[in-house]
This record gives sequence, structure tokens and C-alpha cells, in this order.
Amino acid sequence: MKHVFIASLIAGSIALPAFAADYTIMAPAAPGGGWDQTARTLQTALQQEGISKNVQVVNVPGAGGTIGLAQFASQQKGKANALIVGGYVMVGAILTNKAPVTLKEVTPIARLTGEYEAIVVPASSNIKSVADLVDALKKNPGAVSWGGGSAGGVDHIAAGLIAKAAGVDPTKINYIAFSGGGEALAAILGSQVTVGISSYGEFESQVKSGTLRLLAVSSDQRIAGIDAPTLKEAGLNVVVQNWRMVAAPPGLTAEQKAAVTADVEKLAKSKTWQEALKTKGWQDTYLAGPAFEEQLAKDVAATETVLKDIGLVK
Repeated sequence: MKHVFIASLIAGSIALPAFAADYTIMAPAAPGGGWDQTARTLQTALQQEGISKNVQVVNVPGAGGTIGLAQFASQQKGKANALIVGGYVMVGAILTNKAPVTLKEVTPIARLTGEYEAIVVPASSNIKSVADLVDALKKNPGAVSWGGGSAGGVDHIAAGLIAKAAGVDPTKINYIAFSGGGEALAAILGSQVTVGISSYGEFESQVKSGTLRLLAVSSDQRIAGIDAPTLKEAGLNVVVQNWRMVAAPPGLTAEQKAAVTADVEKLAKSKTWQEALKTKGWQDTYLAGPAFEEQLAKDVAATETVLKDIGLVK
């Protein structure tokens, strides 16, 4: 009977069932960071909008998401109720770690959000501005420690680009990678690192409470509601946006991929998701289908160029 059903499904004579009754979303990072926040926001929206009755989130941290990616690609093959969150950080980590499993081994569904980088220091820091940071870098690049996400990710890339724009050898920066946003935040607040760099949303509450000082954001123009100059305003020609995506496992049929894509599109346009974007300060960069796959290929190529330029990839 099972074989008849599958054959009929492939032939298109039976309507595709709702796989979304029990989605599992992998956040390939520790709790507290951007991917974990994205996965849990997806979980909430899918359930509140009635797209899925039961959504579970699992965390598999390590190596910029490449450990989770490899596990996801091998263990979830052909399963249309499994999703993984990823993004710009993962693209860089795959290149710097020379990961055997790449994004070619999964099924990209859609780009969901974009978020600009924020450069922060503890409120007690002697660094009051980007100019102060640049002075410290020029004096002794290695004495300025940067706390951010995984090596080769958007935080690391942004730090390298800032150094290069300031006229400092980016290969000399002292970058300390953390596997989760919670760990990085604790190190920054505890003055275990000189400066913190990550998506603005991960620092927002501490900036508003006054425990962190926001030096600049990596957007092209000032962001409404955020009292900070852009890096460009501060004299550094650097614009970086961290984007996040969702992907399905390899081995899906065209019908399965279409069903998952439809669920994600419904979610992306939903009131719950749109309200969450505003609350978290995430930009809506939804892009799906062939257009997203084409953009992803361009982003991978551009990231490889940047990583080589700042000495992270040879």
C-alpha cells in the first residue's frame, strides 16, 4: 500500500500531504545566537500561524555551523519535515574550515532575513568612538582583541574589513571566535575582549541598558531607531550585511520541495513573522526559488574573494 501511495504521489494523482505537522529545525549553533533566535522565531511563527502543529528546535553547535550541516545532510536525507537555518556565517566557515560538506549538499529553500553588524565595547572601555578603535589598531593590532562568532564568519570578515579600511594588515587582527552569541556576549561584558562584533540584535538590550557602548553599525545608511553612525560615516568604507536562510535536506522530490517552499513562503508573509522582524530589527530579505539559488552562488564566490583578500583563506 505504501509503495502504491508513493507511486501515485510521484505521478501526481494524490494531493501532497502536509509535511508541516511535525517540522524539526536545526540551529547549527549554541543557544542564544542569531541562528538559534532565527530557528525559535520560525518555530513560534509556524505554530502560531497554524502552518505546523508541532515544531521542534535542535542545537548542534560547532565550526561555524559546518558540524550541524554535515549531520543534517547525512541524517535527514529525503525528509521533507526537516529544516536547517544557515547564512553568511556558514558560507565563510565552509571555506575557512575546508568543510567536506557544503551548501551544495542541501536543498536551499529561501533567504529570510538580513541584519547589519554592530561594533560594541563595554561601557567602562576607554574606547569611545571608531576613531579611538582605529588608533588602538594602528598602535598595536594584536593588542585589540575582537570577540565574535565563528572563524571565517561575517563577524570575522567584518573585523578584517575594518582593519583593512583603517590601513592595518587584516592578517594581524586578534580575533577570538565563540560558538554561540551567549558566550561572546559574556566575554564582551566581562571585558575579556576589547571589542565585540555581531549582529545588532544580539547586543540591543545591553546597548539600551547602557552596559555596552555602540560605536558603529555596518549599514550603508543610518538605521532608524539606532543611535549610532555607520562605519562609512566614521571614515571606514565598510558595508556588511549578515543574511540568514533556511534549507531542507538533500534528496527531496520536486513535490516535497514545492510543499516546503510553500510553507516557508506562507510563513515569510505572515503577520507573526513580519511582527517578529520589526521587534528584532531584522531586515526582510525574503528570496526563494531559482533567484535565491543564483544569489547564493554569487555570495559564495564573493565571500571566497573577501576571505582571500583578508588572509583567512589561501
